[in-house]
Amino acid sequence: MSDDEARRYNQQAWDHQVEEGNEWTLPVSAEEIARAREGDWSVVLTPVRPVPRDWFPPNLEGLKILALASAGGQQAPILAAAGADVTVFDASDKQLDRDREVAEREGLELDAVQGDMADLSAFPDETFDLVIHPVSNCFSPVILPVWKEVARVLVPEGILLAGFTNPVALLVDPEASEKGVATLKYSMPFAEPDHLTEEEKRRYTEKNEPLVYAHSLEDQLGGQLAAGLALTDLFEDYGRDKKEAIDKHLPAYMATRAMKLP
Repeated sequence: MSDDEARRYNQQAWDHQVEEGNEWTLPVSAEEIARAREGDWSVVLTPVRPVPRDWFPPNLEGLKILALASAGGQQAPILAAAGADVTVFDASDKQLDRDREVAEREGLELDAVQGDMADLSAFPDETFDLVIHPVSNCFSPVILPVWKEVARVLVPEGILLAGFTNPVALLVDPEASEKGVATLKYSMPFAEPDHLTEEEKRRYTEKNEPLVYAHSLEDQLGGQLAAGLALTDLFEDYGRDKKEAIDKHLPAYMATRAMKLP
């Protein structure tokens, strides 16, 4: 499967996830928006742990934020309700529709743009003060161009808040994991479109589930540094309710805070 074919497949798969009611496609409530307008808000980059408030500037009013590969009616509307000028960018039109629905329902100003996270040519250099990028680059064949594009569209000393999957969590045997056992089956580099057997691949494609890529920590962390971003903080997180077998052994997710060097 070529990179372009994989991108098209994952775009369609996330459209399907909206129809299936995947938890990451369910819009925030009117109550959450009301609290955000009063300054009581939080967002996640990883499944559970809220992003520390001190990772954000003290005042979001008028802050230009790009919610990158972050559609689904969750983070972007909350930040818009808190006063930010938010653009949400995603490959899935149906995911973007979730953000549009919340914006219309709540009277929020919110721009929704469809595209590939590795190509932000829709935006000029130094457009955004902050980029928020929840766990999603595992659905992209490439990651280094994502960091380069993020650095380009950030203003000097702009902030990137990014969540991603520990690659080890994507190398376990899925059949063993369903039985509560975390057994390594695959090796790095790993891309489901390329390294699964046709039978294994059908477990995902027959259910229209997205295919994933295990990007190395060198590319996740070192890639940000190489793009001109300075890491200032990080934390780890587990999956929702620690349901996955890997959760018994290590946190499957990580979030980083980085600043674009002036």
